[in-house]
Amino acid sequence: MPAVSRRHATPPGHPGPYSNGGRVLHNADPLLRYISGAKSTGTRKQGLELLHDPWFNKGTAFSLVERDRLGLRGLLPPRIIPFEKQIERLLQEYNEGFAEQRMHQPPEEVRRSGVTPEMVRKYLVLCTLHHRNETLYYRILLDNFKEMVPIIYTPTVGWTCQHSAELFRRPRGMYFSAQDQGEMAAMCANWPADEVDAIVVTDGSRILGLGDLGVSGMGISVGKLSCYVVGAGFYPHRVLPVCLDVGTNNEKFLKDPLYLGLQHPRIEGARYLEIVDEFMAAVTARWPGVLVQFEDFSYQSAQLLLDRYRKHRLVFNDDIQGTAATVLAGVYGALRAQGRPVSDITKLRFCCVGAGSAGSGVADQLRRAMMKHGLSEEDACRNFWMMDVQGLVTRKRANLPPIVQRLARPEVELDGVDMAGAVEAGRVTALLGLSGVGGVFTAGVMQQVAGFAAAEGLRPLIFPLSNPTANSETTPQQAQDATGGRAIVATGSPFPDAFFEGRKMKSSQGNNVYIFPGLALGAVLGKTPIITDDMFMAASEALVDVIAEERLQAGQCFPDLNNPREIAAAVALGVIKSAAAEGLVSGPALTALGEGEQVLLDHIRHSMYSPEYVHLYREP
Repeated sequence: MPAVSRRHATPPGHPGPYSNGGRVLHNADPLLRYISGAKSTGTRKQGLELLHDPWFNKGTAFSLVERDRLGLRGLLPPRIIPFEKQIERLLQEYNEGFAEQRMHQPPEEVRRSGVTPEMVRKYLVLCTLHHRNETLYYRILLDNFKEMVPIIYTPTVGWTCQHSAELFRRPRGMYFSAQDQGEMAAMCANWPADEVDAIVVTDGSRILGLGDLGVSGMGISVGKLSCYVVGAGFYPHRVLPVCLDVGTNNEKFLKDPLYLGLQHPRIEGARYLEIVDEFMAAVTARWPGVLVQFEDFSYQSAQLLLDRYRKHRLVFNDDIQGTAATVLAGVYGALRAQGRPVSDITKLRFCCVGAGSAGSGVADQLRRAMMKHGLSEEDACRNFWMMDVQGLVTRKRANLPPIVQRLARPEVELDGVDMAGAVEAGRVTALLGLSGVGGVFTAGVMQQVAGFAAAEGLRPLIFPLSNPTANSETTPQQAQDATGGRAIVATGSPFPDAFFEGRKMKSSQGNNVYIFPGLALGAVLGKTPIITDDMFMAASEALVDVIAEERLQAGQCFPDLNNPREIAAAVALGVIKSAAAEGLVSGPALTALGEGEQVLLDHIRHSMYSPEYVHLYREP
């Protein structure tokens, strides 16, 4: 419809209808007043319906008063971008191809991450489809999951978070900010779904090893939940991505006129906890029984929040617990690839490079596994050599977190020795990289590990798990070159296959997507009130059982991602069985389990969302 100007408006007293796709507009119609240039107008639309209406949508320009009155609070990023700045941004892109330039000339650290312009192009195609047709979006992802998961998740999602202001077209999920204290319970009513099974929430403080991205971290919540839907069959309208905006310490974003979040330093301490407490109370009141996954919180907050809620809320932290369960499954898979039982984990000695929330969580889960297979806690702890930025961690250090303190070496005279010294002292047979420092696994260190492993009839385990690619502690090719083609390698980011003496040496990607969708599915279907350590242990054990024999023979320690639903079903089955043994399962899953494992497995599969078109009709 062409624009309607004031001089073409019908004189007062005359109906003067205008056509709008079959709708007749009269002078009294609010829409006509809007398109005729009036300064204000009324609308019956609110919330997402309003944001999806191009006639009335202002995007990030809606004022705080409008957001409150029109049910928009929480549905848009917190910062209000004025009309003039929106015009400036669009004209800059129109005249200079701003977004295209940024896409093809990314910063050096992102270019080294392996996110190519072609990957960004594919992401934008899928993102546009996600906004337009979710059924088609999820069907395409389900049919091509192995190929597309690096596009919707790591590593591409890291780049898109860094450039979210330029790429922003349409909001997805909910934003809770420090400005919303006292209003969060009311804000939850703005989300139209009365039933939400799973929430992924981040505060953007540590996105994929890229640092503090503030409100731009929303992309990781969206990407994770796409994996929930595709990988585990969660229903798209029953998941909710969330970003908690408490400010940012990223100097670039504090000065960026396009940044969509609060432009002040991060809130910390007691007030930070008050904000998170209010958020947790609000979402669990609106959606009782909802599962909340904490994602990419800083080291200072991650363990604190997990300990704060895990005993009385259905929560988990994927960086701590999900990574730990994934690595444990990879270690079990590596033992199976050598024809050894998983109980031989007790014979391995680990150097864990990185003692943050992820590194300490991984080491602690491996310790628990060793104890499950017969070692005392003291003997299990002797198999770990933890490294941080100061070198080897010993009991000489003061004020260590409890998990790290438990694993700190008693040999205080070795405090601070380098990795080579720690590997030599411990006769280490497995290297775990969770440091975020690219290239820190030197050829000499990997040769040491290979020698100690060979002396005990083992293949060395080299697991450079940091993301993105630029932060990987080594590459599969470097690992095979250093170990004479003997290493079993699992990486955090995708890498091409290595070659050694003309042989293709396959590695695996130790991606958390193997664990968190199935774990969450098991907890939700089982109606468990909490998620326990034993449930994570069961998830790791279940994952190993679905690795095909040909992959084990090729030295791969994780299953193929071609069929993520079968992986999730197996993990969910293990999780529900473990939870039932603890008396935590109720509802249909418990009934199904009582009739046998196959009945429960069928129940899990039948509960999954299938992205297919259904016949629609108009409700009266």
